[in-house]
Amino acid sequence: MRTIIFAGFLLILAGCGQAPAPAQVEQPGQELADDEAMFADAQPDPMASDDNIQVVEEDAATAPPADIAGDDQGTLVAEEMVDDPGPASSAGPGVIRLAQSGTPAPAGEPRFREGRHYQRLSPAQPTSSGPETIEVAEVFWYGCPHCYEFEPFVQDWKSKAPDGVSVVSIPATWNPLLLLHARAFYTAEALGVLDTTHMAVFREFHERRNPLDSEARIRDFFARQGVAEQDFDRSWNSFNVQSKVQRAEQLARRYRVTGVPMLVVNGKYVIDGRSAGGLRQMLDVAEELVALEKAAR
Repeated sequence: MRTIIFAGFLLILAGCGQAPAPAQVEQPGQELADDEAMFADAQPDPMASDDNIQVVEEDAATAPPADIAGDDQGTLVAEEMVDDPGPASSAGPGVIRLAQSGTPAPAGEPRFREGRHYQRLSPAQPTSSGPETIEVAEVFWYGCPHCYEFEPFVQDWKSKAPDGVSVVSIPATWNPLLLLHARAFYTAEALGVLDTTHMAVFREFHERRNPLDSEARIRDFFARQGVAEQDFDRSWNSFNVQSKVQRAEQLARRYRVTGVPMLVVNGKYVIDGRSAGGLRQMLDVAEELVALEKAAR
């Protein structure tokens, strides 16, 4: 039987998706222009390893959500679906398996190392939080199965964040579908319903299999959350929401976003699931980097 590849939501890699390779990051304060043209013209990086998820060029607006399977490491993977898919745990091309973290470092030494568990941004980039605050930014996409799995851990970690630490969310924006979902995120924020809709959007996509691939479908979803149509339209088309989406595009360039989920600590350090050794370990790395930033003050 012909293999049916459920891959419409492009560029899943090392956590969920791989974005087109970003251009050179400008120095802070330098004007960022032609963002949309750059993202539209860029092409995904070649993926030569069998550890990479297979990417198929399809129309992201019409393809259904990818079927996913789990493993004993708490990592969801996107795989090819065939008439007889076989055991869900079998590994092969199109499957990501994230290794567990290595042996803990001796007491008094850093557990995680630059270049191995996280990368340093050079130069450091501005954040949306004040200079007295250490910011941890989560870059995500509602259609990413790994982001869906990761989000409850992020929210729990956010609720326990110490004083002086701000945890913020930044939607990924590297193709038209992701831009729609980013706009939905900022629309919910503008309407004051983000706390109730954020996980609901994840469930709508992954459990109800609704790709939310048009303004009409997103409007209908918000209506089911109790948002009046006129209120949705006003916020969706507002200058505030449009500006925040543009800001998210700029941050994607500054932070060199190549996949999701991703954490950026204080505009200086980038963490992804592959380098950290797993989704939960991403937060362990972030905690150590937060402590490092505190000690430097």
